Amino acid sequence: MDPNNTAQPQPARASKSSQPTFASYQRHGRTTAIDDHHDLQVLKRIKRYLLPKDFVISQDLLEEMVAGYDIGDPLTDTLAADGLRFAKPLQQLILDNKTDSKLAAYPSFSALAEQFSDHPTWFDPQLAQTGAVAYRRYPLMLIWLLRNVALMAGYSIPALSLPLIQTGALMHDALPRLMRTYAYILAVSEHPLLPKTSTRVPIDSVLAIGSEGWRQSIQVRQIHTLVRQNLLSGKNNAAKGVATEADQHRNPDGSWNTAYWGVPINQTDMIATHLQFSLLIMRGLRLLGARISSEEAEGILHLWNLASYWMGVDLERLPKDEAACWEWLYTYLSIQQLDFEMGQPLAKALHDLPRQLMGEDNRRGRFVEMVNASVTRTLVGDDIGDGLALPKSKLRFGVLSSVPILFALDTARQHNQTVATKLEAFRAKRQDNMNWWLKKNDAYYQ
Repeated sequence: MDPNNTAQPQPARASKSSQPTFASYQRHGRTTAIDDHHDLQVLKRIKRYLLPKDFVISQDLLEEMVAGYDIGDPLTDTLAADGLRFAKPLQQLILDNKTDSKLAAYPSFSALAEQFSDHPTWFDPQLAQTGAVAYRRYPLMLIWLLRNVALMAGYSIPALSLPLIQTGALMHDALPRLMRTYAYILAVSEHPLLPKTSTRVPIDSVLAIGSEGWRQSIQVRQIHTLVRQNLLSGKNNAAKGVATEADQHRNPDGSWNTAYWGVPINQTDMIATHLQFSLLIMRGLRLLGARISSEEAEGILHLWNLASYWMGVDLERLPKDEAACWEWLYTYLSIQQLDFEMGQPLAKALHDLPRQLMGEDNRRGRFVEMVNASVTRTLVGDDIGDGLALPKSKLRFGVLSSVPILFALDTARQHNQTVATKLEAFRAKRQDNMNWWLKKNDAYYQ
């Protein structure tokens, strides 16, 4: 990846010429044949409602995805190999002009500083702001979709769930991990206008240099780099007793098996995560009744293009528009080995959170858990819900009752400024209440 690349991401559209007839892309054990999951409900829905009628999977895109399995983050991996952490020195260099003499000697650190010092030429702050406002408009729906669609859907894919299992993320520390992930996706879409009582430095645009989204993107990139290095060296052993050695496909010395899985947190899997947080959440909001315009949809993807670029994703690999995103995601899901048993501990940890917080015998906690499981089953599919051992509810489609409510509120918001102002005030208050755990337990947010 060229860290100085300022070109707008090019579309990764699938060719419609002919269906691939050979399996040269199956170079890793994690990769299945493209028709192995043809009956998966989520793939059927994407193909029926979101792809062109004449769509076929592109051999070129398949080869690009598989090549991306073997690429991590070349810039930061170079620093991590020498035991260097870059997040704090990078922020100090850019914001305070304080130079770390040791890191300054590394060309990769200089390239990082250039990447984070200014926006690339393709970035449109106004378009990103339009997307950010739409993305944050529904805080309750947002956390619903993060936990029950974006995260749960990924747990059926062992290439995505195994790093989480081996590090203990979202299993032993399910609540803090969920809340920090939620805080990050909100930081990415941070509104430029802050309350008058805020002690933070005002920002003039979404994802401005020095904004919370900018800071956390640097921090997340460092965390990903350190986790990648630890996994490659076999230092993370939290999977013991959770996933069998055979399922983990470790090397004889206990290290990560790149021939089978590719590099952990690689370019292709990072794009999948990018689409989990942008495309899938946006689709979920629409299905639940939110009116998201074509410009707002473009803005949401544009917003996450910059966040993903800052987190080390190669711009040339990112699909450019919504149609290309669906083609990319369909192709990715078609060739991923599935292992529901490996994902079940993660799914259970996430599912059980309400009663852990409210008490094992708390009826409200049980109700919230059933609602959460119903969101997954309704929007992702019963096959994945069954595979992850999520409970079934006779009232599962009750989650769709939000559709007319949200539709009516959106209609009123669009035609009445007073209603729009009151809804925004309610959103802000609700958002503040939902950050209770971070404000109470995480020093970063206190």
